[in-house]
Amino acid sequence: MTPSQMARRMWTLAEPVHDVTYFSAEARAAFEAAGLRGFWRGYFAGRSAPLGTVAAAPVAASFYVFAPAMVGRALPAVWDLASPEQALRAREAGAVAALSRMLAGLEDRVRPAADNLAAALAGLDCSGRVLAGANSALPVPGEPVARLWHAATLLREHRGDGHNAALLTHGIGGTEAHVLMALSLGMRAEEFGRLHHLPKARLAAVLEVLRGRGLVDAAGGFTDAGRATRERIEALTDELAAPAYDALSAGELDELIAGLEPIAAVVEAANE
Repeated sequence: MTPSQMARRMWTLAEPVHDVTYFSAEARAAFEAAGLRGFWRGYFAGRSAPLGTVAAAPVAASFYVFAPAMVGRALPAVWDLASPEQALRAREAGAVAALSRMLAGLEDRVRPAADNLAAALAGLDCSGRVLAGANSALPVPGEPVARLWHAATLLREHRGDGHNAALLTHGIGGTEAHVLMALSLGMRAEEFGRLHHLPKARLAAVLEVLRGRGLVDAAGGFTDAGRATRERIEALTDELAAPAYDALSAGELDELIAGLEPIAAVVEAANE
C-alpha cells in the first residue's frame, strides 16, 4: 500500500467516527442543551470553537467551502448563546454519547484503537493547517471513547485543511467544489443538498464558470477534463494527508488499520 493509498484508507476508517460530532441525535441534543438550537448554530460553533471567539471571516476562510454569507448568519452571534468553551464541551459530550451507544460491547477494541491512533498523531505537524492546529492544541481526553473521537477529529481536520489546499491549487472555489462533488456522486448540481438552497442565478453563474474552464458540459455534467481535475484534487489530498503517519512503521500501520476496521464498520452500520 502506497502512502497515499494508506492515507485514503485511514480516512475511510476515521471519518465515520468523526461524523457523529454533528449528525447524531446525541450531538444535536448536546448542542441544544448548550443553547445552540438549530443544526447550523451547533455546527459552526462546535467546529470553530477550537479557534476561540472568532468572527465569520476567518471561519469562512478556514472552512473554505461555505459561502461567507452563510457563515455570517451564525457567527459571531453564536458566541452570545454559548462560549467556545461551552461549545467544545457540548461537541465532545454529544459525540462521546453517540459513540458509546454505537460501540457498546466493543470496549476491548476501542481502548487499543484509541491509544494507537492518538499515539500516531502525537506531535503531528500542523504547519499551514489552521483547523488541525487548533484541534491539536486541545487536551487529549483520558476516557477511551473520547480519546478515539478526539484523534479522529484531529485527523479529519488535518486532511480537510490539505483538501482545501488542493482545491486552491487547482483554482476550485468552495461552491465549485460542491458542484464537482455532486457530479462525482452521479447527481446534478441542483439536486445536491449543499447546493439546492442557492439562488438559481448564483448556481447558474458557477456552472458557467466551470463550463468556461471545460470542466462541465452544456448539460451540466462532467467533461473528461472535469473528471480528471476532480481525481487530481483527491489524489493530492491523499498525498498531503500521508505525512500524518510518517512516524509509524508498516507493522504499526497495519495494527492501527486492523484495530479501526471493526469500529468503523459498527459506526457506519449504526448511521445507516
